[in-house]
Amino acid sequence: MHIRHETWCLLIALISLSATVSFSNGNPVARSEWAKNSGTWDEFALLEGDKQPLLAPSNFSHTLPPLHTAEELENETIEQFKKLKMNYTNVLKHIDRELESSRARGGRHLYRLADKALKLMNLKQVVNEVESSVMSQVSCTACKAGAGLLQHYIRTGKTKDDIIQIVKKFCVSLQLQTPRVCEGITEIFGGEFVYVLRRVTLSPNEICSFVIGDACGDDDVPAHEWSVVFPPVPKPQPKQILAPKDGASTFKVLHISDTHYDPYYQEGTNAECNEPLCCRLTNGPAPNAAAAAGRWGDYRKCDTPKRTVDNMLDHITTTHPDIDYILWTGDLPPHDVWNQTKEENIQILKETVAQMLKMFPGIPIFPALGNHETFPVNSFPPPSIQNEYSIKWLYDEIDTQWRKWLPQTVSRTVRRGAFYSVLVRPGFRIISLNMNYCNNKNWWLLLNSTDPAKELQWFIYELQGAEFNNEKVHVIGHIPPGHSDCLKVWSRNYYSIINRYEGTITAQFFGHTHVDEFEVFYDKEDMSRAVSIAYVGPSVSPYADLNPGYRIYYVDGDHPKSTRLVVDHETWVMNLREANLYDYPIWYKEYSARQHYQLPSLVPQEWDNLLYRLSENDTLFDTYFKYYWKKLPGEAFVRRRMQKADALRPQVRAVARQESSLSGDRVSDRLKNGQKRGIRLESLALQLPCFVGAENKVVILLNQSASKKTNFFRSR
Repeated sequence: MHIRHETWCLLIALISLSATVSFSNGNPVARSEWAKNSGTWDEFALLEGDKQPLLAPSNFSHTLPPLHTAEELENETIEQFKKLKMNYTNVLKHIDRELESSRARGGRHLYRLADKALKLMNLKQVVNEVESSVMSQVSCTACKAGAGLLQHYIRTGKTKDDIIQIVKKFCVSLQLQTPRVCEGITEIFGGEFVYVLRRVTLSPNEICSFVIGDACGDDDVPAHEWSVVFPPVPKPQPKQILAPKDGASTFKVLHISDTHYDPYYQEGTNAECNEPLCCRLTNGPAPNAAAAAGRWGDYRKCDTPKRTVDNMLDHITTTHPDIDYILWTGDLPPHDVWNQTKEENIQILKETVAQMLKMFPGIPIFPALGNHETFPVNSFPPPSIQNEYSIKWLYDEIDTQWRKWLPQTVSRTVRRGAFYSVLVRPGFRIISLNMNYCNNKNWWLLLNSTDPAKELQWFIYELQGAEFNNEKVHVIGHIPPGHSDCLKVWSRNYYSIINRYEGTITAQFFGHTHVDEFEVFYDKEDMSRAVSIAYVGPSVSPYADLNPGYRIYYVDGDHPKSTRLVVDHETWVMNLREANLYDYPIWYKEYSARQHYQLPSLVPQEWDNLLYRLSENDTLFDTYFKYYWKKLPGEAFVRRRMQKADALRPQVRAVARQESSLSGDRVSDRLKNGQKRGIRLESLALQLPCFVGAENKVVILLNQSASKKTNFFRSR
């Protein structure tokens, strides 16, 4: 609906007047009042009543680019194979001959083809990169070749079962995983993936650029470029963010993330198996004592035994009996993604919810959805998918379980997209986002990534209402924005929202990475001014090479001048090696942010100052690096440090070129100072520029798309 400029002006005037009245008498502004005259917000205004259906007709339109013809797709695939110095036609004939020959031999391995593929594309490295979310040109090459082959088979009439069998044979023949993992992966993922690929109009180049990101080129994919719509309400003049007053009341908040409880964990089983998850009954007994899974968990590719989860929760209830509320940011099932079912994932959800209810009676818990809760993992179809692949089975159960803590009013958005907004205290709101709609491993986004479930548009609606009502907001989710697992276009839009509502959002909380991190967001117009902070909490799971951990936050509480900022936070860990050695787990406070980083407060500008000090002070950086890995013991810490150094093997970019795209003397000074000290600007994974020292120690990540000029720093 098109609204004339005069109408917008009148609407803004009315909104401003009603907001002024609201602030003076303490009554909230009804969101339906300020939104009802704009078609953009009609659908969300209906959420305040329960008599209207949620899924109203969309008011958004997206102009799609011309569809690729079959001939164009075929030509682009041929071009990819030319780059690989392979004859496309001969490759297809070779594959078909080998498959036919394999059938005649009773299904024996495709030795010659496997050998060629392994030498050409280093597929073992591709598997490792997919697991670590750190992609390179190797993964890009394999992605384009694989996408081209699959699209060829679809165009030539291969059935879903044919394609699944082909992929399974490749997986086994190339020894990418064990036969049972190959079979499980292809059977579980095959149907949905073929369904999506049959409907994708993108070329292999576009598919892989979209999924992998900058490491696979920066192809412009018009169908996946979109922007959210903001209300025609001027952004309030930014105010200096003042630290909370010392001695004021606070909330004590527990943050638990990535438990990955494994019901099949078994002490003494093989912890050095050749599968994505070990330490399980199906891995058999360890071949020697060194390979045996520990009683309380293991640093290798193993998830969390039930006794460790139980012990942690017992410790928390004893040590922190005064918790006010809990943030629970997802990833409950284990990493056995080839061996899961809907029923088993639902059972783990029910068991963990029941355990949290039992251990924390009467304490509000605010959950967010992880990428492992669904089946198959990472599969989150948009609401428009209403066939056998619909995700209704999960969202309905999530609503049933989460409603044990949340009010009935959240049901509509939870059942639509697993996101919600709750008023925690007068003037204080928590918004939980489903970050899986930014997950680049969610193949459904290849069909349409434009704000799935209209989550970000709803997010803006909630924030605008909070701004009018003078509420402060905490945002929780699973995958951090700007992470290599989050689509760039989604991160850019999220970043714009944080910038617009910097005066309303006072903290963000995420999980997913399993390590201890933080993100600092900057003003888009003045990158020397930090505007927001996101805390990425540690995992309970030791997967992989980590100590189990959790986080405690102290949040500015109920008083007339409350900022709702985080006053301080502390991380608690268990030394897994000692727990297994002495059969006596001890949880202890690893560090507190203000004390160990010498921070006067945790306002965004102080985190920015910390980044600057990290680039100057090697001792301080070593301290941060140690906490990042949750105080790993010696050998595991060295192994992780070497892995990080390998991941940072760079393509050097000129500092001066980056300086020209940034604004703010502080950032410029930081770059110049880093250059003087031998700090180079390099690229990691999706070519996110970062500062690294002489020992390849990461100090700052700058997520900046060269074409979009999206800026925020991310500490790794």
